Amino acid sequence: MTSAAAVALGHLDNLWIQVSGTQCNIECRHCFNNSGPRATTFGHMTLEAVNGAIAAASARGVRDIYFTGGEPFLNVELLEMIACALAVAPTTVLTNGMLISDRIADRLAGLANDARYSLEVRVSLDGYTEEMNDAIRGRGVFRVALAGAVRLARRNLLPLITIVRTWDDADELATLAGFARVLKEAGCDRPRIKVLPPLPLGRELTRIAGLQRDECVTTAMLDGFDRDLLMCSNSRLVTDRGVWVCPLLVEQPDARLGTTLDDAASSYELRHQACVTCWRYGTICGNVSGHIEGPDLAGAPEAR
Repeated sequence: MTSAAAVALGHLDNLWIQVSGTQCNIECRHCFNNSGPRATTFGHMTLEAVNGAIAAASARGVRDIYFTGGEPFLNVELLEMIACALAVAPTTVLTNGMLISDRIADRLAGLANDARYSLEVRVSLDGYTEEMNDAIRGRGVFRVALAGAVRLARRNLLPLITIVRTWDDADELATLAGFARVLKEAGCDRPRIKVLPPLPLGRELTRIAGLQRDECVTTAMLDGFDRDLLMCSNSRLVTDRGVWVCPLLVEQPDARLGTTLDDAASSYELRHQACVTCWRYGTICGNVSGHIEGPDLAGAPEAR
């Protein structure tokens, strides 16, 4: 049996905070951590716990903070959490956009205007038509999520639209052009799109048959490879149930490193299929990944 390579935390650049646990207002067919309205694997975090994690990460020189879930806006204290994070580092919220009302959009714009650091809001869509998107995310999701993105754009927050590739490679340019056109017509004058690969985790394992499983990252695979591209070398995930090595492994019990960031510096063996995905695509979750911006769609969907 091939043994997995181990990677240590070299520096805590990225702090991920699962503020709403696995609770979400929708149930996407490709969700990597099985979030949904009835999902209780992880719960909501308190403002006190989040502020404590941010302070601990700040002491370690954190460079970026990410709020995720589930759906982060289900946590009623999220805006206060964002304010705390923006005093420390650039901050990103990963959301399906459906709960972004005019009131929340105004609050986000105010936080961004007053902050020392930048605020990024990622809104998830998986199709540029109702038929494409709602087949994966649920009936009626497309219109509500798009409206949330437009509310952000009108306040000059320029949401980053993240989409999971569920189409054939041959349709790539036409699909991305369709996204850009729909976003511009809806009111996002400067469409920004980030394409993510489908992750062989959670519900995706049952959505598509034939996905490879039980791979690991070997020592040979890391020979000459920049380990900083791997999340486990520069990131940690904080939840209401402790600290995990990264967001992609939150459903793996062996990826729990302890109760606080002080426990989280140990090395980790890259024994899961998600580790191979991270190795293959590099910086898949962070803001340093490539994305497409502007009407001409210049650039590449992904970068390593």
